[in-house]
Amino acid sequence: MGAGRALRPAGRKTVTSLHPRARHAMAQSAPPAPHCGGSCGDRAITLHSMPRPLYDRIDRAILDHLQHHGRTPNVDLAEAVRLSPSSCLRRTKALEADGVIAGYRAALDRARLGLQLTVFLSLKVDHSTTTSHVVEAALADMPHVVACHLVSGDADFLLELAVPDLATYERVLGDVLGIGPVRDARGTISIRTVVDRGPLPLDAWPTARD
Repeated sequence: MGAGRALRPAGRKTVTSLHPRARHAMAQSAPPAPHCGGSCGDRAITLHSMPRPLYDRIDRAILDHLQHHGRTPNVDLAEAVRLSPSSCLRRTKALEADGVIAGYRAALDRARLGLQLTVFLSLKVDHSTTTSHVVEAALADMPHVVACHLVSGDADFLLELAVPDLATYERVLGDVLGIGPVRDARGTISIRTVVDRGPLPLDAWPTARD
């Protein structure tokens, strides 16, 4: 046997990569191999960080409180969820960094802003490889379109419009119909809003324990 070749126990294979869905390497390995600074033999080793633990009931309590009282100071939030202020701030920052808390904003009253009319508009569009991008880009530039969904069923898109009156709705409808791929639009006027942007249910959110 030539010098410079490492000895390997018979029957044992060297694992050089892990499938993304595989369990953690520690659950699959035999007795650990000797540590190598950057490579073993001539093969590079990629080190993967441990996955972040699942959230727990305290994280859920933080989210539940912030959904109802978004401007709560950290000291008061910590008291509400029974944590020290430093621990509460650390958890809140982690939820923000993970994207669970997407942002903070003021909820405005539409009627007091003069937006008395809410209209749901169903769109049918011509289908092509670029249709969706063209329609979505055009709708994103229309301030009266406050929500847009790509949907299943007879329609292709479902829009929510917030407008002050029927004259404005007619103008916005004309702008929507002017988007090249749009071939049909049907509106439904909301008579009264029953539920609007209520807090999201957290019972399906994965946690380590309850």
